[in-house]
Amino acid sequence: MKFEEAHALFLRSHLSKRKGERRGRLERGHQHGERLFLQQVWWPAYGHFDDLHPEYEILDWRGKPYFADFAWIKDEIRILIEIKGYGKHVQEMDRQGFCKEERRETFVHGIGYDLISFAYDDVEAQPQLCMMLLRAVLNQYLPMKPIADRVVLVEKETVKLAFSLARPIRPIDVIDHFGMNARTAAKVLDSLCAKGYLRPVPRGQGQRHVQYELVPGWSKRWS
Repeated sequence: MKFEEAHALFLRSHLSKRKGERRGRLERGHQHGERLFLQQVWWPAYGHFDDLHPEYEILDWRGKPYFADFAWIKDEIRILIEIKGYGKHVQEMDRQGFCKEERRETFVHGIGYDLISFAYDDVEAQPQLCMMLLRAVLNQYLPMKPIADRVVLVEKETVKLAFSLARPIRPIDVIDHFGMNARTAAKVLDSLCAKGYLRPVPRGQGQRHVQYELVPGWSKRWS
């Protein structure tokens, strides 16, 4: 399923469960920045929207509603995600507004939520960095997969990355995508070459291979 279709289903599902202001807030609040985060960060990282709730309502210490851009709720885990733009709200914030912001963040921690924030500029210009940071946080709460399973998942993700690029894949692409070191990235690429999914792009004699391309017919063997 492509992002556009999955995103439309995601919104329809949550809109169908809401009424009144909670529905109106979702219709008004889920705009460009939130959609961009899902498209460039969340979807490439996880490929689904399970356990994710847009425009999630919480009552603050005064009993007034506060809507977080997203909440990731899984069993007893509750994490709020905010996409923050450097707009008028931030630029013109006075001391009272700053204090209110800090009280709110402390309060949500006090009632059992963790809060993480991403700058809109990073979501737009550095989605791979945001993805790495998001995974670094959420992976603390996810059950660890056996090492063999993780290796297979990384290799599959690397093949998907190679397919999505309009050029040969390089070790730096794997390093940036997974946040891994150069040695591990080289092992992943070598393994995929040995298994017949990638092959080095020919270079001058004696030069190291630094680019790889998919072997024709690779998709017939991939499951």
